[in-house]
Amino acid sequence: MLGDDAGRGGCTLWGVTSLPAAERPAGAGDRAAQVLAHLERLYPDARTELDFRTPFELLVATVLSAQATDVSVNAATPTLFERYPDAQAMSQATPEDLEPYIRRIGLYRNKARHLAALARLLVERHGGEVPNDFEAVVALPGAGRKTANVVLSNAYGFPAIAVDTHVGRLSRRLGLSAQTNPDKVERDLQALFPNERWVFLHHALILHGRRVCFARRPRCSACELLACCPQIGVTDAA
Repeated sequence: MLGDDAGRGGCTLWGVTSLPAAERPAGAGDRAAQVLAHLERLYPDARTELDFRTPFELLVATVLSAQATDVSVNAATPTLFERYPDAQAMSQATPEDLEPYIRRIGLYRNKARHLAALARLLVERHGGEVPNDFEAVVALPGAGRKTANVVLSNAYGFPAIAVDTHVGRLSRRLGLSAQTNPDKVERDLQALFPNERWVFLHHALILHGRRVCFARRPRCSACELLACCPQIGVTDAA
């Protein structure tokens, strides 16, 4: 659950304490406001690109999305959810039962094992429902901090920033964080942005990373954030 001090600057959220300002890049605070303004203009309707109807479907889709594209997950989940619409149904499945539905997704064998175990635990511990509690979600097989942040923010409206490869890369390039550890990047972003914009920020950074600020040859010449971007770590821009 959310801590009493959740908010902007020096916050403690789900066991994460923000780093001192001295450990963030110079000018990060001023840059953050500019970055947010640009992102709000560019991606006003930013949201998760995973298709889901229930917290259970979002949890399953998020577990499947690790080291896989949202497109591949969205292609697989309709038939998976038609056969296993909830935790109760999936708890009766073996990993071998699940594998054919997700075979085109990376690491599908490991993910099938996680989903079978995850569904059983949801039934045994939470009455088949996805808990709206951070530590409870983190404790589920195949889940972690990023998964919990995605599920709790999108399914239950909790303020959270899930740091994936796109969010981490853009945070460093934009001079918002000097960290490579996702938990520390999350702390830096929490301290720089108001908590009511954390969910939007996460989705907008992902969209910008997918459409403009690529890992290799980012489209710097076409980037509308260029004026406030120090391009940290960019070696081959287009």
